[in-house]
Amino acid sequence: MSTPAVGNCPLCESPGGELVWQDARLRVIIAHEPEYPGFCRVIWQQHLAEMSDLSEADQTHLLRAVMTVERVLRELMTPTKLNLASLGNQVPHLHWHVIPRFADDAHFPSPVWAPKRRTVPAELQAQRAASAGRLPDALRTALAAL
Repeated sequence: MSTPAVGNCPLCESPGGELVWQDARLRVIIAHEPEYPGFCRVIWQQHLAEMSDLSEADQTHLLRAVMTVERVLRELMTPTKLNLASLGNQVPHLHWHVIPRFADDAHFPSPVWAPKRRTVPAELQAQRAASAGRLPDALRTALAAL
């Protein structure tokens, strides 16, 4: 079931970050969250709220894209863990967060939306940002196979 585009839906009004790849059904963006280099979102183009709103073929396509982004992040950034989240509580537009997590990041092991547990040294943040700088090309290459 399709939900009409909402006038205040930021994912309908803009790409939602740095657009690195898209097809007719979805787009992949880098969110550029300063404390979380490599934070990506896979956003369904049509304004829908739930995975069950998609056909099985579209569900498969979306999940293949999410898994491709996860694989690229693992290879490029070697995180401790990757978080996948499809919340949509504040933005009811189907999208997945794909977030590389490190044991020493500001919130680990809590979610990135929880209160901070520590400050990450600037040089470590810079190192991770440099790795994430190679992400757009790596994602484009990997997602081209979809």
